[in-house]
Amino acid sequence: MKTNRSVERSMKILEVVSDSGVCSLAFLADQTGLPKPTILRICATLLGQRWLTQSRSDSRYRIGSGFPQLCSAPDSIDALVEAGTAQIMDISEETGLGVDLAAAIGNGRVEIVDTTRQYSKHGIFPDCIGYRPSPFRSALGGAFLSALQPKELMEFSDTLTANTMGKDRAAALQLPSKLKDIRTRGFARREPGYWGRAVDYGGIPSAIGVAVRSGDQAVGALSLVWLAERRSVDDVAQAHLGRLTATAKAIGEHFAPWGPLRKEAN
Repeated sequence: MKTNRSVERSMKILEVVSDSGVCSLAFLADQTGLPKPTILRICATLLGQRWLTQSRSDSRYRIGSGFPQLCSAPDSIDALVEAGTAQIMDISEETGLGVDLAAAIGNGRVEIVDTTRQYSKHGIFPDCIGYRPSPFRSALGGAFLSALQPKELMEFSDTLTANTMGKDRAAALQLPSKLKDIRTRGFARREPGYWGRAVDYGGIPSAIGVAVRSGDQAVGALSLVWLAERRSVDDVAQAHLGRLTATAKAIGEHFAPWGPLRKEAN
């Protein structure tokens, strides 16, 4: 029986993306053996059907919320990316700052799932998707913890504290006062000097973050990111906190139809 080459190629691309999580065009070409123009054409069709989604910051592909699932609900993390992709681009263009979107992954942690960072534009390390920032020293982590229900916070805080060391542990021991401060100010800030990984380029960033809520559940966090040497936290918060909060609310509302994020272990 004659097979359909286009369908076969589409399936091959979907298999690679599904197995790898996040894929660049170059990676897809290497793994499938298909020409890049062919991959781009097929991916454009899959994007239109929401079987794939594409990060606007680095053009990498991942499985989209429209992809048929064995369960009734689509992958919630992909749905959060879809709910936020246009929103984070809009606020990034309006403020001129980088924007990170993080999703809850269980155990009180978040993972960056989309970003608008560009080194040429923002001067900060852009390859942050998949990174799990400190719950205690990052703007994203602090914003998310501050929005948890008391029962959830109590459940996670002991585990998180037990698994930290060094400066993270010192910050963890100050968590009650830190959360009170976040709730009073209406945003979390990156601890001065905190840098989650060693990089070869880019300056030390500063950031402010707010939680993303769907109903009464914290499902992630959103932050503005910029070079610390360029602007102060107070300056950015005064100028853009209202817009950041409104964007987080809009993302949560767009995400709401998909339901709660699945709980995943670290």
